[in-house]
Amino acid sequence: MNLNLFLGWMLVCVGLLSPVALMSQSTQPHAVAVTWLEDPVDSSATGVTFGVPWPRGVMARGRQLVMVDSLQHRTAVQSWPLAFWPDGSVKWSGIAVPPVQSVGRGLQLMVGDSAAVASPLVVVETDSLIDIRTGTMRTTLCKSGRVLIASMWRGHRQVACDGRLVMVCQDGLADDGASVVSSVPFEGEITRVTLEQNGPVRAVVKVEGVHTATGHKHWLPFVVRLYFYANSDRVRMMHTMVYDGDENHDFIRGVGVRFSVPMIDELHNRHVRFVGDNGGVFGEAVRGITGLRRPAGDDNTSAQIEGRPTLPLDQWNPQVAKGLPYVPVWGDYKLVQLAPNSFHISKRTAQGYAWIGSAVGDKASGTGYVGGVSGGLAFGVRNFWQSFPGQIDIRRAGSPMAEVTLWLWAPDAQPMDMRFYHDGMGQDDYAKQWEGLEITYEDYEPGYSSPMGVARTSELSFWPVDATPSRHDLVQFAHSVSLPPVLMPDRAYMQSCGVFGRLWEVRNDAHPLKMQINQKLDQTFDYYLTQQQLHHWYGFWNYGDVMHTYDADRHVWRYDVGGFAWDNSELSTDLWLWYYFLHSGRPETFRMAEAMTRHTGEVDVHHLGAFAPLGSRHNVVHWGCSAKQMRISTAANRRFYYYLTADERVGDLMDEQLEAHRTLLTVQPLRKRVAYGSGQPAVPGTVSLSFGTDWGAISAAWLTRWERSGDDRYRQRLFNSMTSIAAQPRGFFTGGALMDVESGQFVVSKDKKATVSHLSAVFGLVEVCAELNDLIDCPAFEKAWLQYCEFYNAPGHLQQKVLGTDFGKMGLRQAHARLTAYAAFKTGNVALRERAWKEFFEGKPSRSLAFPELSVIEVPSVLTPVTEAPGISTNSTAQWGLAAIQCMALMGEVSE
Repeated sequence: MNLNLFLGWMLVCVGLLSPVALMSQSTQPHAVAVTWLEDPVDSSATGVTFGVPWPRGVMARGRQLVMVDSLQHRTAVQSWPLAFWPDGSVKWSGIAVPPVQSVGRGLQLMVGDSAAVASPLVVVETDSLIDIRTGTMRTTLCKSGRVLIASMWRGHRQVACDGRLVMVCQDGLADDGASVVSSVPFEGEITRVTLEQNGPVRAVVKVEGVHTATGHKHWLPFVVRLYFYANSDRVRMMHTMVYDGDENHDFIRGVGVRFSVPMIDELHNRHVRFVGDNGGVFGEAVRGITGLRRPAGDDNTSAQIEGRPTLPLDQWNPQVAKGLPYVPVWGDYKLVQLAPNSFHISKRTAQGYAWIGSAVGDKASGTGYVGGVSGGLAFGVRNFWQSFPGQIDIRRAGSPMAEVTLWLWAPDAQPMDMRFYHDGMGQDDYAKQWEGLEITYEDYEPGYSSPMGVARTSELSFWPVDATPSRHDLVQFAHSVSLPPVLMPDRAYMQSCGVFGRLWEVRNDAHPLKMQINQKLDQTFDYYLTQQQLHHWYGFWNYGDVMHTYDADRHVWRYDVGGFAWDNSELSTDLWLWYYFLHSGRPETFRMAEAMTRHTGEVDVHHLGAFAPLGSRHNVVHWGCSAKQMRISTAANRRFYYYLTADERVGDLMDEQLEAHRTLLTVQPLRKRVAYGSGQPAVPGTVSLSFGTDWGAISAAWLTRWERSGDDRYRQRLFNSMTSIAAQPRGFFTGGALMDVESGQFVVSKDKKATVSHLSAVFGLVEVCAELNDLIDCPAFEKAWLQYCEFYNAPGHLQQKVLGTDFGKMGLRQAHARLTAYAAFKTGNVALRERAWKEFFEGKPSRSLAFPELSVIEVPSVLTPVTEAPGISTNSTAQWGLAAIQCMALMGEVSE
């Protein structure tokens, strides 16, 4: 042992040095290869934030990191802990990288003295303002009132001001027979501002508030985060709205973000731009000089088309210069996307005059520009056409102060209708509701289809510029809005760190059967990606979700049949996509999983009201099902995106779940099948939880919070739960028990009968138990879990011998092969390994690995041609995918 290490151990012994501090002297993390998810159009355009895992015991807090590329250019980074291992070492780090041109290929993150930030962020906070200077732009934020962003400056020019949130609400719908419908404009009012990060590379400001109007209620809470990077000229906004209105009277007609833009250039040197999703650009001047009866000159017309300054007026054709006052000034423009494959652009001279159709297209990127040759504001809404109806309004571009509104819900569309889709059809008691469930798979109950508390998060970008951007540059900006650059650690390295339960491996086609498994994994994902496009699984409240079950008779997914419509995370669709991404590395999988994480964490969960923070089971309307459960709102579905991107909003969503079990006191999952008497459990201060869907969800929230914060209260809750599950007469096969809401301790059941549900382990329980066994030393719990893994699929005579019950033919046997595989992995039992593969292949690999033959259904059998695969359902797809990935990871070589 060297002298420094010996002295370190001595200091540990006398309590002057922690083991983690000693670790920082004795262990040196290896350099981590970092790659782009997709080749960025321009890596110098915007900063990037991502997560990096570390092996247990390697990374100590406070170590400096630096990014180095293949040319040995060093780039400053900002880092902070996202999660910790039980020994206190850093498990995940958040890494922020500025938009530096040298960040290119061959990137590595390593321990070392960080490079100096060329122009570090300067943040000045006062009682009323936060002033942020990135080196290329300056932004001033307000801490109260109705203006969020007071001003944006590029150099010495203010290019935008008075950034605020807007909303229009009306009290009825004309098509419902309302003779008079009144509308009220609201604006966002700030209630709280928090500077969450303060440089030197990245600053994050969180703004909270509600929408207000004089004489009307304050409602529609919002959370806005604004992101700034050193050397960057972009501002990124995450906009979240939470619906808390009366769906029968509060119809949102429009919700968006509005800026004022000073216009100081001549009218013919002012420009409006909109970018299509195909790279096309609509570009016009506020006062056009092309196509006139008298030519303005090639120099002038080419300059105007390109957005460059025209010649001084005294160098113009005198007839044109004299006639300019008679050329119309087009002050108002709007782009409206009312469907995922149709948008139109129109313009008018001013309010009170006709709109003139200007252009039409399929998909708009949501990106545009308003300003002049000396500068203005470029802007973009991510997933614009996917989240229709959207609208971009530009008003008064011919005046000294233009106005641009990015409508996340288009005022030109029908108002937002949050009502349920039927009147209950007489289902006024549990018996009738159960009959309804039997026929349409819809779990209906009066009062439970309320949208109270559902949320929607949108992402916007703003680019203050000092000149009208070229069409090429604006298209590049649109691309960066649509597909923000993503950096990611090498996946083989992530696998070696043992994160996400060690239940995945980087794709390996060395074995013929593994190759076939991987081919089917590819085919199933590709099929869903195609189905999203063919069946237009898009829309403000829908984008990111997929459908549950297909209707082969009508050749459509069952969008209108009870519980067969929107999937809402049923049987862990989210987990399937994330594990498949880790396994395959496919960028399109990341993007689909990202959209699903946004959707299922916001829209499918009640964030306010009586059902908060539970999620809603699958339904025609995302919030329509009366089964409000933690298995939908579970943090297990959010962890991947959070740790890979360090996204703060997703962190908030996971924290919401920490006390979710308390809501089960009043919203009891089994209320229609179990007589609860007064509605309260028999033991005061306890709540009835299943060990599967319920405890699997709440334990994921506690685990994540413990990892993120190091708060031992959540570890203790986990340990209490784990030991008391193990103490049950039949362990996990006891099924559930009463849990103390404070401590997490389960009451030991007196019922010694073994019970099991095919749903217990298919909503994240497998994944969270794998992580808990890695992180918390609790042999009794691991034994209980391994017993469940081994005997769920075991032959009946073995179940009878060990558990006293033969469960008969259980459902989802192929999906549960991964449980058998986990037991084989942990015990080294070769017989279990062989059994697991037999269960996965269902006895015949050729049949199990065959993807259904695709059929193309042509018109007139359908409205438009569709491709379908008989027998495909989202439940089976997600569970087969998880079983395939986890069996390969746990058992290595494949055996038939």
